[in-house]
Amino acid sequence: MPSFDPDGERVLILAPRGRDAIVMAQLLYKSDVLTTVCADGAAWLDGLRTSVATSIVTEEALLDVDPTALNAWVSSQPPWSDFPFIMLATRQAGRRTSSAAAMIERLGNVVLLERPINAETLLSAVSSALRVRRRQYQARQHIREREDAQQRLRIANETLERRVEERTREVEAARETLAFALDSAGMGSWDLDLVNDTARRSCRHDAIFGYDVPIASWGMAEFLNHTVPEDRLLVETAFATAVGTGTLDIEYRMSRADGAIRWIAAKGQVEYGNDGRPVRMAGIVVDRTDQRNTEEALRQAQKMEAIGQLTGGVAHDFNNLLTVIVGGLDMMIRKPENTERVVCLAEAAMNAARRGEQLTQQLLAFSRRQMLRPQTINPNRLLTEFKPLAERAVGGALELRLDLDALIDPIRIDPAQFEAAVLNLVVNARDAMEGGGSRIVVRSRNLHLDTAAVAGKGVPPGAYVEVSVIDQGSGITPETMARVFEPFFTTKEVGKGTGLGLSQVYGFTRSAGGFIGIDTELGVGTTFRLLFPRSAEPAGDEVGTGGGTLPLRRATEGDTVLLVEDDEQVLGMAVESLEELHYRVVVARNAAEAVVHLQGVERIDILFSDVMMPGGMNGSQVAIEAQRLRPGLKVLLTSGYVANLEEGQVFGRGDLPVLNKPYRRDELAHSLRLVLGGKRC
Repeated sequence: MPSFDPDGERVLILAPRGRDAIVMAQLLYKSDVLTTVCADGAAWLDGLRTSVATSIVTEEALLDVDPTALNAWVSSQPPWSDFPFIMLATRQAGRRTSSAAAMIERLGNVVLLERPINAETLLSAVSSALRVRRRQYQARQHIREREDAQQRLRIANETLERRVEERTREVEAARETLAFALDSAGMGSWDLDLVNDTARRSCRHDAIFGYDVPIASWGMAEFLNHTVPEDRLLVETAFATAVGTGTLDIEYRMSRADGAIRWIAAKGQVEYGNDGRPVRMAGIVVDRTDQRNTEEALRQAQKMEAIGQLTGGVAHDFNNLLTVIVGGLDMMIRKPENTERVVCLAEAAMNAARRGEQLTQQLLAFSRRQMLRPQTINPNRLLTEFKPLAERAVGGALELRLDLDALIDPIRIDPAQFEAAVLNLVVNARDAMEGGGSRIVVRSRNLHLDTAAVAGKGVPPGAYVEVSVIDQGSGITPETMARVFEPFFTTKEVGKGTGLGLSQVYGFTRSAGGFIGIDTELGVGTTFRLLFPRSAEPAGDEVGTGGGTLPLRRATEGDTVLLVEDDEQVLGMAVESLEELHYRVVVARNAAEAVVHLQGVERIDILFSDVMMPGGMNGSQVAIEAQRLRPGLKVLLTSGYVANLEEGQVFGRGDLPVLNKPYRRDELAHSLRLVLGGKRC
């Protein structure tokens, strides 16, 4: 059997004719690859028996090698080895001779390179062969480890009988030790006779159930009598299942003899008779109340730490924005006569407010409480329309390439949130490539994920659409990977990122019923994969994210808005905006007042209601009641936060338009025009 060195990285060269061997050796030497040049076939065979990783051999030189000796060497390789050869072949007009073909076939793992070849091709082939050999060395190591484990297992089996005899003599002493240990750990032992429904227990067992002294008898009836009614079905099912599976593992609430409610855990094993029927179940029981309380306290502490981090980040960013807004308003109040200065300060305050709105939307996306307007769309169409914006974000120094599957399945998502998520990933990819790389790829493809692929993702297996953003950047370190989706965690310099971008992407993807995958390699690049479930509905016409071109709509004579808003300052602003648009406004400060107006006879053309309101009835419910009382009544809802929706749920009913807070007067006018004109906004 040949000798192999796991650290062997040398390349064996057999090219005795001309200067091929010298040229190749010099080329590989410049690439830090060790080489050995063989003078003839015999020396080459001797070299193969030493520590080399691959060999370059010319076709004509191979024909001079003793085929019997070469075949013996190839056949003597251990199971893990498939030595890689690189053969420089001569270009031929016809097929090779049978002897030449047989020699190549005998080598097995051969890469044929037709001459003439360039240096890059040769170096690439050598590099690939070295990688293959390293993997073989790794496989050999795994085989050796397995053989070592088998050897240890054989030794263990040989000594097992002796150890069993020794352990048998220790059983009696061990029982006493075990009983003492269980009692010290607060565990009670039990042994239930399933045939006669009687049980032997330790003193600790009965003490856990609240008895100062052991009781006379114990069976399933007594056990169930101590179970709280809400958990009784759970316990009965667990015992019934254990009879079939052989194992009991349950945690439930029980009522002690003194009436105290405690959490206990019961674990047990079933013993079967010769006929296969269960005859015995034995195990332990332990009071877990204190441990559960400690775990809950720890969870609360972790939650408070996360809230502290989140609120600290929000306070920092919002204080910066409020500094601009408050400072600008203060200077406007001090010198209102300087119109040009007031306009400049007002624009700065408006920009700061818009940044605050964006920050709020990112927070809502992270918490999965943003209002969604999902549509069944073709993601390729969105990505194609979105490309010019993404290219501007990337800049001219990098190439943005779309690699889209023409047969992509439709998905149901919010288009605006989708574009924001992809833009976040593209910008992150751009920043990751500041030290090198030239191309960012946005790719779409269809996938079918099995149970193993979605394990731990919180989504079912099935058909998915993957949208990936691939960069050639520096990669993500393991330390950063562990925190990559944390809000306000960022590796960027101060002022270049809030740390909410990936949190927003995570929240949006989860809201859409999907999940995120990350593949990264330091120094190579990172791929962010957004996976969305395939929609069974056909793709429709997507609604763009850009603003409309409709002119500002003022009310026609007599148009009346029933305004429902519980915040006085927002109410005042809304009333002023509506009256400036020439609407007549009927004010309701809660749902009950709104219903009273709706039950009356006064004219109401449109209901404009906030969503989140106190009093047990929200804006969506008011809208439904309004359309019941006044069929055909137009409805426009507004909100900046949806507090009680499940993940991915669309706000309210599917046919209720929503205006996001905060909004400006022209946005309100535009939405009113669409609703009163019978269109969605």
